[in-house]
Amino acid sequence: MSRRAQSNVVGVALLLGIAVVSMGALTATVGMLVDSNAAAADAERVAADFDATFEPVAATGPQRGTVTFGEGRLTTVDRTVEIRVDGVTVETVQADALVYESDDRRVAFHSGAVVRGQAGEAWLETPPPITVDDDLIIVGVARLGDDIRTVSGSGGVTTTVRTNVSHSRTDLGTATVSVAVETAAPGAWERYFERHGASVDRRSGDPPTVEATFDGDRTGYLVVHDLAAEVGGHA
Repeated sequence: MSRRAQSNVVGVALLLGIAVVSMGALTATVGMLVDSNAAAADAERVAADFDATFEPVAATGPQRGTVTFGEGRLTTVDRTVEIRVDGVTVETVQADALVYESDDRRVAFHSGAVVRGQAGEAWLETPPPITVDDDLIIVGVARLGDDIRTVSGSGGVTTTVRTNVSHSRTDLGTATVSVAVETAAPGAWERYFERHGASVDRRSGDPPTVEATFDGDRTGYLVVHDLAAEVGGHA
């Protein structure tokens, strides 16, 4: 075989090698893009399901909904909300949070709010049921309940959510009211409270606590929306 022929063979082999490597890299890139899009779609779907299933203010009595995702894990985490009047804690609500996680995607239903994203990049998809004006503050807190199983899987998961919603109201008097929320997404809660005119402090911890103080005397009420939620089982 001539040197030119040998060079042509080597050249073709190199081109084929480069093509195989390029196709492998392209396949990996496409695979990651598909997985990322699927995870984003799951997070968006779960956020919408949380919003539709949990209606702490509007609902009373037995309710039923579903949460659907392609892959991931749905579980609860301990979270408290403290209410302070003129700096003194008057109520501590064991609100807890229902959390969906898949890779770097996270959605939480916490105290009536739907929170999306990880700690440094989270936002409130749905705000908590808190009403504030110059004369009045109504702090609504949704409490999940204790009968919630961890649900996980892949290939498509749909789980039922049953609630039996009741409401209780506590008169806080006329005073300066503070709300302290345990949360893994403190930045999202801080921005929410600041937009509503509160002075905000963050206390370190696992998780951190965001305390919002609404300065000035307002007529205050705490409304606990007890969901008595049951999560688990197939729809």
